[in-house]
Amino acid sequence: MKDPEKKMRTVTAAVIERDGKVLCARRKPGLIAEGLWEFPGGKLEAGEAPERGLRRELEEELGVEARIGEFLCSVPFTGSQASFELVVFRAELLGGDFRLADHDEIRWLRPEEMDESLFSKPDRPVVRMLARRGPSGDKPEGQAP
Repeated sequence: MKDPEKKMRTVTAAVIERDGKVLCARRKPGLIAEGLWEFPGGKLEAGEAPERGLRRELEEELGVEARIGEFLCSVPFTGSQASFELVVFRAELLGGDFRLADHDEIRWLRPEEMDESLFSKPDRPVVRMLARRGPSGDKPEGQAP
């Protein structure tokens, strides 16, 4: 039974773009959503601001420093193992070599190269949002479908 007083957990994700491509990371075996692609990020700690948490998660998961930019969208998600709100921001890498912790592979993909079915369910609306953007990078903001 759900506790209506319990606040929905917030999880962050970064859309990191370079030369028209977006950084995607594949969850390594043994983790929830293993083998599926996602936009890097992670869970917030108690009282942590989303931008700060995303910066921390990028350092922990990928070993890179990043500047967190504009809010892109929010995706409410309810699954069999968890319920949370995925809050997505644009981010810019500030340097550093990738050191993968929760992933076994990263790729730079153009939105049209992303196969939505290979992404974790919470990230699929973000894949659709990126695919809808025009060549100028215009994007709808707010709730992702």
